[in-house]
Amino acid sequence: MSSSSSIEWTDATWNPVTGCTKISRGCDNCYAEAFSERFRGVANHHFAVGFDLTLRPERLSQPLTWRQPKMIFVNSMSDLFHKDIPKTFIDSVFETMEKADWHIFQVLTKRSTLLKKYVNQRYKSEPCPKHIWLGVSVEDSMAKSRIAHLRDANATTRFLSIEPLISDIGPLDLNEIHWVIVGGESGPRARPMKLAWAMSIMEQCKAAAVPFFFKQWGRFGSDGLARSKKANGRQLLDSTYDELPV
Repeated sequence: MSSSSSIEWTDATWNPVTGCTKISRGCDNCYAEAFSERFRGVANHHFAVGFDLTLRPERLSQPLTWRQPKMIFVNSMSDLFHKDIPKTFIDSVFETMEKADWHIFQVLTKRSTLLKKYVNQRYKSEPCPKHIWLGVSVEDSMAKSRIAHLRDANATTRFLSIEPLISDIGPLDLNEIHWVIVGGESGPRARPMKLAWAMSIMEQCKAAAVPFFFKQWGRFGSDGLARSKKANGRQLLDSTYDELPV
């Protein structure tokens, strides 16, 4: 767990699980995999097994020790709804989140059907607590079915992470969606994001009164030229969008 984070839309990260497997085009250049695999075989390192899926029960209670309220990104180095994570372990993660209700927990997955199934079983008579935000990653138009699964989950706050945005996503049904994050891809194999794609999402959010957060351009700027992520910045047509759910 990190008490701070360079991820623009959160304050901290909590990783009771690390490692994952790829399931869609958005996973192709996974930053978490690239980082973890650098340490494969390094004795006594947290990532000595690289990006292999690893449960870390010793971290389950960490958020309970943080008394200052934070927004916490859950499993920035994995996916909580990976099919090989036992339900009992997911239960333990949710039990911690339920207890630590002074924080906001941001749970993000590409495995939207498993999220919907789990949440609807756990919260049958009332929605998921409002301090647990549930989100899905949507990198292109082929991944939009995840939005429908999220909408069918018994959640209070639902969000979309449209990052990396790797093609025109087209029309979005933002009904019952409470936040949208958009960002380009970073790293040496990054795919460019076009200005028109990001603008379309921003305009749809504005029309639907959904908070919009523009995270970054990534390796390629609005002009399509490759630079450092820092050089390309976070502005969309000279404006910075840091909107959050109410």
